[in-house]
Amino acid sequence: MEIEEKKIFEYVLRNNLSCYTNKVFNFLNPGNQYYSSWHIDLITEYLNEVEKGRIKRLIINIPPRCLKSVCASVAWTSWLLGRKPSSRIITASYSAAISTKLSLDTRFVLESEWYRSLFPKTRISKKHNRKTKFLTSEHGFRMASSVGGSITGEGADYLIVDDPHNPTHMHSEKMRNKAIDWFTNTFSSRLNNRKEGKIIVIMQRLHAEDLCGYLLGNQKSEWELLKIPLVSNSEKIYSIGSVSYIRCKNEVINNHLFSNDTVSKLIAEIGEANFEAQYQQQPVSNFNSFLSEESFCYYDHLPEDFENIYQSWDTAVKISEDSDYSAYTCWGEKNGKYYLIFFINERLEYPDLKKRIIAEYNKYNPVKLIIEDKSSGQSIIQDLKRENIKNIEAIKPTKDKVSRFASVIEMFDNHKVMFPKTNHKFRIVKDALLKFPAIKHDDLVDSVSQFLNYIKFGRAKSQPQIRNF
Repeated sequence: MEIEEKKIFEYVLRNNLSCYTNKVFNFLNPGNQYYSSWHIDLITEYLNEVEKGRIKRLIINIPPRCLKSVCASVAWTSWLLGRKPSSRIITASYSAAISTKLSLDTRFVLESEWYRSLFPKTRISKKHNRKTKFLTSEHGFRMASSVGGSITGEGADYLIVDDPHNPTHMHSEKMRNKAIDWFTNTFSSRLNNRKEGKIIVIMQRLHAEDLCGYLLGNQKSEWELLKIPLVSNSEKIYSIGSVSYIRCKNEVINNHLFSNDTVSKLIAEIGEANFEAQYQQQPVSNFNSFLSEESFCYYDHLPEDFENIYQSWDTAVKISEDSDYSAYTCWGEKNGKYYLIFFINERLEYPDLKKRIIAEYNKYNPVKLIIEDKSSGQSIIQDLKRENIKNIEAIKPTKDKVSRFASVIEMFDNHKVMFPKTNHKFRIVKDALLKFPAIKHDDLVDSVSQFLNYIKFGRAKSQPQIRNF
């Protein structure tokens, strides 16, 4: 590159954050194609307004895999340190591993030859250069933390939260509130100057009561919101600073990455509710029920030759008036669909419970007997093994029951779960599913959810692995 061309190129990078973001992406992802997009220009222009102090509190809602972390957590933080080496920045994500990775990417940029030429006054201090926090020679720094992590004694000019919620915990009220409490009580208090300091929250929406929902509901006037759905529902004009863009109805965010076909497949994979939240930034405001009447598909007659039979038990042993039920659902598999054959929802003492499980097992001869491996289930599993029942699948749940059920909603949306059309006894199962999570006894829901999660996630893990020698 000629000297004059290099000077022009560096001038552009120093003064155009969108072009600079392009450079950072290509530097960190050699061999990967960077697709320039209007939404990158828009995000970077909003970040420019934050740097200038015209916006002090900014929320950006954008679908996953649209370069939000490269824009805000890597390119912008390194840009700020380049233009003002004394800047103090704290970033956080729901995962310490993600936060550390983004910190290392930023440090990699600062240590590059092209960055050092671009911003000659910005140098990483030799005395303080760690994975999660590095200082500049002008006493600025970039520090990485995680949601819930300790940042006691630290203060910053910029606070950046990049995905505060783990998507797998989206329907856990406890985990959502934990992130919100940390943000309000710990993270937001770390500004050196409450009046002049800036806070940016950039995230995909996951739930109506996530951090974004909380901030917009309780402190709406304080926050500027930039919401970018994957597919526009109507014509929308975006205009800020030097950027103006008219987005047409049904236009995807970037036609190099998405098309109508890929969007349709995405909806089929994750379900309408998750798509509306994570990709359209419009979570359903009331989760009184995950399912509706339209979610259910029916059969007139059971297939004669099922490929497999599965049984799923959620066990309980107390039989007081307020105690849980022992719930059981039996399923037949045929051509990728799962037919509810039989169910039990009763309060049973342990000896009777054991007899019922064995009787149902002998009646249907399932390929898998799925039992939750906790509380009474642990004793049941041990006793059944002594009865020479070997094909038991002991399930140890790692997520809360709401999250477990939410993860299989798309199986209902895709018409994979079949209920008998004329047998009204099965209405008990359907009512429980329709009312969940606002239901006192959710044992039938747990049995159904346990089975469907096994089919969706656990079955492949339990298959024997063939080794190549």
